[in-house]
Amino acid sequence: MSQQNLPIKKRTRARELCLQFLYQVDLLGETILDDLDDFLREEETDRDTRTYAREMIHFTSKQRAEIDAEIQAVAQNWEIHRMAVIDRNVLRLATYELLFRDDIPPKVAINEAIELGKRFSTSNSGSFINGILDKIKSKRQATTPTPEKTPEV
Repeated sequence: MSQQNLPIKKRTRARELCLQFLYQVDLLGETILDDLDDFLREEETDRDTRTYAREMIHFTSKQRAEIDAEIQAVAQNWEIHRMAVIDRNVLRLATYELLFRDDIPPKVAINEAIELGKRFSTSNSGSFINGILDKIKSKRQATTPTPEKTPEV
């Protein structure tokens, strides 16, 4: 099964795993990335889900500086290091999907992030996450060239 055709539930589960591991990376440092495969094997039996989670974790960690810069650019009055650990990692995960995954509609990435925030963080996290990600999506759409229309004859 290709990762693009992963059923929705599997992607949701992969996002949960990604959030759990990114939280650990945030608190313990990047050396914990060496334990990623063990973590995924212990937490998830489905191979496709583990594969998608692994990909998201590696890419989000690798591109963390760029992702954090995108978040910081739109997070008015918020320093990324002062955000709640869960919220900033939900934002990192969703920003990765918004910026680097053309196979995930922005609305899906944002809605999944809002649900993760509500489920694992505070009651205010959903609206906070939505506000930041909506700005990132709008910024991206403003800078993405739209295909030129062919003039009608």
